Amino acid sequence: MAAKFDFNGRRVLVTGAGAGIGRGICKALYESGAEVYGVSRTQENLNSLKVECPDLVTVCVDLSDWDATRAALSLLPTMHGVVNNAAIAINGSCLTAKPEDFDKMYTGNVKQVLNVSQIFALKMIQDKIRGAIVNISSQASQAALKDHVLYCGTKGALDIMSKVMGLELGEHGIRVNCVNPTVVLTSMGKLAWSDPAKAGPMLDKIPLGRFAEIDDVVSGVLFLLSDQAALINAVTLPIDGGFLAT
Repeated sequence: MAAKFDFNGRRVLVTGAGAGIGRGICKALYESGAEVYGVSRTQENLNSLKVECPDLVTVCVDLSDWDATRAALSLLPTMHGVVNNAAIAINGSCLTAKPEDFDKMYTGNVKQVLNVSQIFALKMIQDKIRGAIVNISSQASQAALKDHVLYCGTKGALDIMSKVMGLELGEHGIRVNCVNPTVVLTSMGKLAWSDPAKAGPMLDKIPLGRFAEIDDVVSGVLFLLSDQAALINAVTLPIDGGFLAT
């Protein structure tokens, strides 16, 4: 179960809200009293989330489209928190990576984060809101994983971009941080890591001996959004059971 926080009176936007980690974050924020805005490119997923969280505001837009994203999100009110969770994964060797996949990955994991963050950071500054932005990165930003050249590259870029954002936005009272999970047992994660031959070597590198559950990541995100993290800015927070220590 995710940790409990009080977000009454706070507006928080979450991208990639329809499934997995994003859906878990939305539900936890909703249960914590936040006014939640869920963004996804899949209307069906937003509809089912709305059944679970009736007062949640949904926005269906493809974040890979810079202009469509601005048109849709600029209409929303100023947020107190933003969670950039939406991302994609295309795996393969550095010897076979395709230019079109490179472009898709950097658009999906880096460029769209910059776009969403610009929209709401400018609103926060205008309305003098001391807000928080949390970007969902990965242990893959800091440890080389075979056949993950583009994924590792984009998450490494996201980490340093977030630090620069924290540096530049800190003077406005806006904190920007990353969480960096290990494998997370979402529905897709369970499917991808169900083979013991694949999961075993990864688990052997995790001192706590398990992968992350969705709630492990949700608790870290809500902490960084909360006032309890008021002096935490421009950090990468591993949620990896000690993977990066090995």
